[in-house]
Amino acid sequence: MSSVARFTDTVDEGRRVLRFQGDLTLSRLGVLPNRLDRLKGRDFLIDLSGVGRMDTIGAWLVHRTARERGGEIVGADSSLTTLLRQVEKADQPVKVRPDPPPPFQRVLDQLGTATVEAGRTFVGLLGFFGAMLISIGNVFRHPRRFRLNAVVQRFEVVGVHAFGIIGLMSFLVGIVIAQQGAVQLRQFGAEVFTINLIGRSSIKELGVLMTAIMVAGRSGSSFAAQLGSMKLAEEVDAMRTIGVSPMEALVLPRVFATVLMMPLLSFYAAIVAIIGGAVFCWISLEIPPVTFVQRIREVVPLTDLWQLLIKAPVFGLIISLAGCFQGMQVKSDAEEVGLRTTTAVVQAIFLVIVLDAFFAVFFTEIGWL
Repeated sequence: MSSVARFTDTVDEGRRVLRFQGDLTLSRLGVLPNRLDRLKGRDFLIDLSGVGRMDTIGAWLVHRTARERGGEIVGADSSLTTLLRQVEKADQPVKVRPDPPPPFQRVLDQLGTATVEAGRTFVGLLGFFGAMLISIGNVFRHPRRFRLNAVVQRFEVVGVHAFGIIGLMSFLVGIVIAQQGAVQLRQFGAEVFTINLIGRSSIKELGVLMTAIMVAGRSGSSFAAQLGSMKLAEEVDAMRTIGVSPMEALVLPRVFATVLMMPLLSFYAAIVAIIGGAVFCWISLEIPPVTFVQRIREVVPLTDLWQLLIKAPVFGLIISLAGCFQGMQVKSDAEEVGLRTTTAVVQAIFLVIVLDAFFAVFFTEIGWL
């Protein structure tokens, strides 16, 4: 029969002895912990010969008393001794916060983690691109599966709705290029060459590059957020269940629309930037629009336009792939939708700039200066 835990404090051969009796279990401890806390003195002899049962809480009280009072434990049978040893082994200081690693090691760890993540993302993009090519092949074999209405709707979202913001941005960029170029060229009495700067930079680089950055921030983020929300709502899984390919229904319309609209948007942005530069030259440099247009026709080669038309669809492919890929990677919660959307924009802009540098070197090597 179980009994309430208790102890007696006696003196035996000049040494204080704590004799525990009863069951040292949670339900039988009673006021024993408070009595132990009020105990005075050190160098006790702790006698457990009168203990019947003991759980982890009771073993911890005995161990704590022996540790704080410097006591020696005697009279425990084999089972109690094993439990006390386990409690003593577990009585180790635990750090709330681990020690920070050395700065150099932390930097290496972050670089390694970023490199591994970049490699995984690159491999994932390649796999996603391969899956898209397979879906394109399936659509060519079965033309009825091509969703024209979805592509036309994406035309409106990616292209038509972007005319306003891209036009305003390009017009202001054209003015800024003209103003900054005129200030520098005025030192050499060569303000007329501001037209060369505006025409070539707008058509060759800034038109397509600024448009790609704007489309990445506007449409690429939209793709990632839309597909990520559909993943959370299990709509993508439902499409697979009823036999509809998410790649054909969701990804291909967005990719086709972005690839086809990017050349038009880029050409539109380049023309608007030239118009902005022409307005500045007319007002500040007193260059008539007729002279400006004639000079543009003389200094801008056709190869600059070809460069724009070649780079634009490639940039559109990269932007749409990055947005759709990151959106399809959403798995856990709404917070991941925001993280994947941000990643899609950063990834698309980074890849666009890298490819633009590659194109610049490539076109220079083949003589398209």
